[in-house]
Amino acid sequence: MLQIRNLTITHLKDLRTMIKDFSFTLNQGDKAVIIGEEGNGKSTLLKLIYDERLVSSYAEFTGKIIKNNIRFGYLAQELTAEQKARSILDFCAQLPGFYDLSPREIGDIAAELGVSPELFYSDQGVGSLSGGEKVKLQLAGILMARPNALLLDEPSNDIDIETLEWLEGFINNCGLPVMFISHDETLIENTANVVIHLEQVRRKTLPRVTALKMPYGQYVEERLTKLSRQEQAARKEQSEYEKQQEKFSRIQAKVEHQQNVISRADPHGGRLLKKKMKAVKSMERRFEKEHENITQLPDVEEAIMLGFGENIGVPNGKTVLDFELDKLVVENRVLSENIKLNVTGPEKICIIGKNGAGKTTLLRAIAKSLLARGDLNAAYMPQNYEDLLDFGLTPVEFLSKTGHKDEITKIRTFLGSVKYTADEMEHQICRLSGGQKAKLLFLKMILDGCNVLILDEPTRNFSPISGPVIRGILRSYGGAVISVSHDRKYIGEVCDKVYRLTDTGLAPL
Repeated sequence: MLQIRNLTITHLKDLRTMIKDFSFTLNQGDKAVIIGEEGNGKSTLLKLIYDERLVSSYAEFTGKIIKNNIRFGYLAQELTAEQKARSILDFCAQLPGFYDLSPREIGDIAAELGVSPELFYSDQGVGSLSGGEKVKLQLAGILMARPNALLLDEPSNDIDIETLEWLEGFINNCGLPVMFISHDETLIENTANVVIHLEQVRRKTLPRVTALKMPYGQYVEERLTKLSRQEQAARKEQSEYEKQQEKFSRIQAKVEHQQNVISRADPHGGRLLKKKMKAVKSMERRFEKEHENITQLPDVEEAIMLGFGENIGVPNGKTVLDFELDKLVVENRVLSENIKLNVTGPEKICIIGKNGAGKTTLLRAIAKSLLARGDLNAAYMPQNYEDLLDFGLTPVEFLSKTGHKDEITKIRTFLGSVKYTADEMEHQICRLSGGQKAKLLFLKMILDGCNVLILDEPTRNFSPISGPVIRGILRSYGGAVISVSHDRKYIGEVCDKVYRLTDTGLAPL
């Protein structure tokens, strides 16, 4: 199967090494998840394996990728604008092998994906499909080419809970080795039997890759146990070393004092003290040599995110939202009627529902209502970051309001605290990873002191390492949160109330 030997990937713009000396073999039956913090090269690795031309504009590599005539099926993180502009039939017509398949073979692929075969002949625009429908259409195109292995970049993004559960079954039962990236921890826990962990330690100056054949839950548990033991051993050895140093310092000080006060009339005593000081110096050298081999504190890439200030909040009795909408309409289609939502105080609300139900459209309407309020400081985080981010700006330029030196210094400090390197602070936003863009929006909400957050899929681009941190921040947040999400851990750990959007309104769960 796929063999990777001593692979090193370097970013061309800042010459940062993203992955170094990575060797790995993808075998039959492997479901290998690639995890790591934002910007560590996960998508770059998948693209490079599939087709090195996809990364040639921004990265170079050394080492070998031995494909052994494998036919890879590659699912990109995003459809291109050109693909979204096509009809579904035109999209399928561009796929290799589409017209070579018999109706029965197309029907078998449709059945495997849980869609109607007529979908592939539809004049509907690809861009108008729901997130789940887009993923299934892309997977259909991949399966039509009869691949030997699958490379899936964020297949769990923007799909509803029902489709997530279907995707878990597909990965487990497709009969092909799979290498995939996902930020959905539940999906990873239910599918992965190999973990590839990309890290950037020592302030993003040293890349490190860990590849182990084990379920994700076991990997996390063993990793935390190992780090905890290493930390305990390091602190114990450091404490013992400090006690030895303190004892040594007392002996040395005593000998030095005796040397200073000894009478010249006692040359024998002087010689003895000189020998004693020599022994003390020998002891010092031995201590220093032993200290070189002391157990070090774990050098890991921590998922860091600043929290909202303790003074940010909403009074318990305050009406944050009293929203009513007779009809939710998209492209002249009525998706839902008689929608009512009331939010009081620092409640944390999540709206769920099937892809295409109108959740994002509803959240936009709610955001429009709240952003106009003068008694609240609300912020909206859209699903499509380009709605708010000017991709031509740098992170510093986006966060800056005045351009004053003190403000720039503060912004750079904040960006550094969430693991932006000095080079990344000067990259155009369009060159940042999805997770780095999400961090940028969160930083803006924190800097602006917002007490109401309207969040469309807030955890969708955060790695499984960052996910628990973001959930903890939002759980302890003193303001109100109104969100749309399919992240099962986010829903269970953060949200007080959950509503399902149906064609007859919002139904509490």
